[in-house]
Amino acid sequence: MSAHVSESIVIEAPTELVYDLVADVTRMGEWSPEATGARGVEGALTVGDPFIGLNKRGPVRWFTMNTVLAADRGAEFEFDTNFGPFPVSRWRYDFEDTGDGSTRVVETWLDRRQGLRSLPIKAAGQLIIPGNREDHNRANMVQTLRRLKDAAE
Repeated sequence: MSAHVSESIVIEAPTELVYDLVADVTRMGEWSPEATGARGVEGALTVGDPFIGLNKRGPVRWFTMNTVLAADRGAEFEFDTNFGPFPVSRWRYDFEDTGDGSTRVVETWLDRRQGLRSLPIKAAGQLIIPGNREDHNRANMVQTLRRLKDAAE
């Protein structure tokens, strides 16, 4: 069974606005403590579009290759993350109109590093981000969602 983590927040802004902020992956560095942005993006991303994710932790920088799986404005945005031929994770954002003009955003991370093939990428990941990945990602997600809320409101 794959590890996964979800966190949510209510943002006092319309779902389309919040979606547009999240789906503009070039801006992810404004809210994420680890992701710094993206390259290879021209206009709004649609299902099947690739992009390169840029990340950092302390002095270490790395990139990932990503593919958009869902891009339904105001409802859901999801992408798979790979490092070379190795599956790493799936990131998903769900947007729910609360009925009062606010949006409930749920951010979900799914660990796709499974089986023997995943051992090199897990080992490299432990060198960059030691410890429990679920705890690490949960803390980053809470910070990301709070910063997203500040930007949207």
